[in-house]
Order: sequence, then structure tokens, then C-alpha cells
Amino acid sequence: MLTTADLLRLPYTPDLTEGGIAYALRSLAHSFDRAGVSPYDRLRRTVASVAVELAFRRYLSRQNIPFEVKAAAPFTDRERYDVSLGRQRCDLKSYLISHRGQIKVMSRNPSVLLNAPALVPSDQHASDGHLRNDIYIFGFLAGLIAASQADIKKAIETEQPHYLLHVLPEAWRKPTHWNPLGTLTLKSDSAEELLVEINGQDEGREMRRKVLSLPPKTKVTVEGSFYSLASIHIRRVTEARVGIKCGAIKEAHVIAPLEWGNIWVYGMEIFLAGYLSYEEFGNRAAALAPNSKVFQYEHTRVKNLYLPVSNLKPMGNLLKGKSFLG
Repeated sequence: MLTTADLLRLPYTPDLTEGGIAYALRSLAHSFDRAGVSPYDRLRRTVASVAVELAFRRYLSRQNIPFEVKAAAPFTDRERYDVSLGRQRCDLKSYLISHRGQIKVMSRNPSVLLNAPALVPSDQHASDGHLRNDIYIFGFLAGLIAASQADIKKAIETEQPHYLLHVLPEAWRKPTHWNPLGTLTLKSDSAEELLVEINGQDEGREMRRKVLSLPPKTKVTVEGSFYSLASIHIRRVTEARVGIKCGAIKEAHVIAPLEWGNIWVYGMEIFLAGYLSYEEFGNRAAALAPNSKVFQYEHTRVKNLYLPVSNLKPMGNLLKGKSFLG
């Protein structure tokens, strides 16, 4: 039975968010739009998930625990990698807790996590590529977000970091035919110069970025071999529209001033709760119906398998004896 003393608490630094954003931008080429789900909510969850994985790797390195980083099972995502301890692949399932009240309770009384459910989406557990001795590790990231326009404004006014992004429609991100988009033209209606970064893929589906300076109300042409365009990033808030057009798509895409999302995650602390093998979790977990209220979410969106965090095995058991110095 897991106890509060078994929880592994890891510090948080801003570079974890930066690493999460770098991966989240790449993930846009593989992600699918889901009805009723904001792409920016999904991206923030991705940022948080990757940040936890990076923190786990950092912890292993500092504890002199040898590990490998191998390509992950989902073959559609070439950018995804898993940590392997010995011959056991670790699949981190982490949850972003962004409500201030919950964060305060977690910090003062981490035992509340013991009653939370360790969740794995049923379809993910049932998918191909798992081995019996694969390991699920469950973690919680306490961190704030600034998602509303008011919160974004406040973060900027207080000189907090932010990352403003606009996700382009699927016709741009995942064109039906893999051909060059042709000449790209961008224009800002701003009365001031606007610095933007466009992110997409080249012919070989490798990520391609380009930083552009948009003079006031002036068209800028981009020559280059973009085969898809996933997102546009701006360095500061703008109250003007930004438009983009290419030869392969008939209609221009116009971004209104309020159509930028802030995907920065203001992480505070990470709790690695415990682990179970893939086989043991599958044997012991129960089903949880969609739309269930749990500690992590107001309502779950998909069917999950779950068991209480208190039923997990301590992280200390997993890492015991694996240190070079042990």
C-alpha cells in the first residue's frame, strides 16, 4: 500500500516547459482535432506531460541511474520517445493540476493524491505494442495556466513568460496531397512591426521553421519548401489581424486578435506517485465511464481503466539498486 512518504517530489524549472513546447509543436503534425476540445487545452496538456518526462530523466541522471531513451510504440509519431530502465519501457501517465485550490492542498497535504485515480484510457491500454513487463508510472504536475485573454494580459503585464500560438486548420496541417504549399504570403494589419514564427514540415516530413518580420500592413513573401503548415507563433500580443495565403489552398486564412492561445505551463512541482506493470494494471484495474468526475478532471472524456493511486507500488521499489553508486 502506497503512503505519502513514498511520493517522489521533483522540483520544476522553466526549461521543462520550454522542452514541452518544443515537442508540442511537433505533435501538431500527428494530432487530430476532437469536437469540443480546444487545441490549446490539448497542447498545454502535452507540454505538461513532456515536462514530467523530462523531469524524470533529469532525476535519473542526477541519481546516477542508467536508462535508455528509445522510440515510442506509436509508429505514427516519430518524435516520441520512452525511457527504458533495464529492459522495461516506462510509460508516464501524468496529469496537469491547474486549479489553485487543488495545488495548495497538494502542497500542504500530498496524501490527497493517494485517493486520486491512476487513469489509463482504455483504448490506449488495448492498443498494440505493449509488453507484459512495460511499466506505467503515474505523476501529477502542479502548475498554473493563463488561458483566458484576461489571464494572458495579466501574465504579460507582470512579465511572466508566455508562448502565443495559433493552430492552423487541418487543411494546412495535414493536406490531403503531399505537395509543396507554394509561395506563402503573410500580412499583418498592425501599425507596428510584428515578429512571427511559422512552423510546418518539409518534403521529408521533418519539422521546418522560419522567423519573419512583418512590417506594418505590408505583404511578405516566403520562398521555401513547406509541405504543411501547423502553427504560427507571435512574440507579443497584437490587436490586429494576421493573414496567410498559399498557392495550394484557395482561401486565405485570417487570424483575429483573440485567436491566439497561450500554451505556456507555469509549473511548480511534480509528484511521481507510483508504478505498476502493464500486465498487473490490466488485471487489477476497473472500468471508469466517460463523463466521470475525478480529482484530475471535472469530467473524463473517454472510457478509462483506473485504480486508486494508493494501490500502486512505490517508485523507490522500481529504482532501488539501479544506481551506479548503489
